[in-house]
Amino acid sequence: MKLKDVCIKGTSNIRQKDVNDSGRYPVYGAAGPVGFMNSFQYDEPYVGVVKDGAGIGRATYLPSNSSIIGTMQALIPKKNVLPKYLYYAVSSMHLEKYYSGATIPHIYFKNYKHERFVLVSKKEQEQIIWRFSLLEKMISNKQQQLLKLDELIKARFVEMFGDPVINSKNLELSTLANLGMLGRGRSKHRPRNDPKLLGGKYPLIQTGEVSQSGLYIRNFSNTYSELGLKQSKLWPKDTLCITIAANIASTSILTFNACFPDSVVGFISNEDKVKPVFLHYWFSFFQNIIESQATQVAQKNINLKVLSNLSVIHPPISLQNEFADFVRQVDKSKVAVQKSLEETQKLYDSLMQEYFG
Repeated sequence: MKLKDVCIKGTSNIRQKDVNDSGRYPVYGAAGPVGFMNSFQYDEPYVGVVKDGAGIGRATYLPSNSSIIGTMQALIPKKNVLPKYLYYAVSSMHLEKYYSGATIPHIYFKNYKHERFVLVSKKEQEQIIWRFSLLEKMISNKQQQLLKLDELIKARFVEMFGDPVINSKNLELSTLANLGMLGRGRSKHRPRNDPKLLGGKYPLIQTGEVSQSGLYIRNFSNTYSELGLKQSKLWPKDTLCITIAANIASTSILTFNACFPDSVVGFISNEDKVKPVFLHYWFSFFQNIIESQATQVAQKNINLKVLSNLSVIHPPISLQNEFADFVRQVDKSKVAVQKSLEETQKLYDSLMQEYFG
């Protein structure tokens, strides 16, 4: 079947400033819920597709009695397809390949409505949905385990260094720029928007793959990132990845060499001054604060100047090393959970290929 035979498009003119925190019905954007309103656009479950900016082409399953902002496209299922099955089918299509526009990429339903996929009976759709739902629950449980272990580390952070937001232990302060080198990861050809540039040998760190719990790499690029202004090379192991668009100020530490698109910043620590793991957990206390400094055109974003001027507590390196030792001990438990998570994710991806590839 063609995509246009199983759904109709829905659009939205809702802006970020039109939503608030006091309405009854959720409104969704590229990174998830963005607020609430007292009315809704869609009374049945549907599929949301990012049509503008970072994350373009990504599909999300959205609930009934909800709305989307203008950077999203709604795909409303017809009677011949179950909403969740439509979501899985659209997720497999890599709609980003239909992008146009250089500064802010866009995709349009008229370009991808002819995408084909296998439409099985309603009973078979239910069975496939059940399998994917089970795997999603397993993935969610493992992610929750990782979050609990991170909460343990954050509690130890506060015990050793106090509340970093108010600097309750009156530690020395330093700007982030004084603690190492910041640089924007600028992939030469924006491979996240051009599937022809994917499939290479260089791990590609994209915004949605950076989280407190670690990295899960889905794509590899055949282009380098630009490191600094003149050098072209991969960012090295132990670089702190910092997102500057969509889910702002999420961080992860590279355990291998990799490249970034322009929505992720790299920070290489001066190890005599600050440990990457210390900064990684410091950021976890400040994500909402940093996001509040973001500007918004098509989507929220921050720049290197904002990051460079961040005021960071700067405890003695001996204490940072002690904290790093504690993290290493907890990480032994995290490794086993992470491995299981990755194996489950690979099974999920292989089933996606089997049913929709």
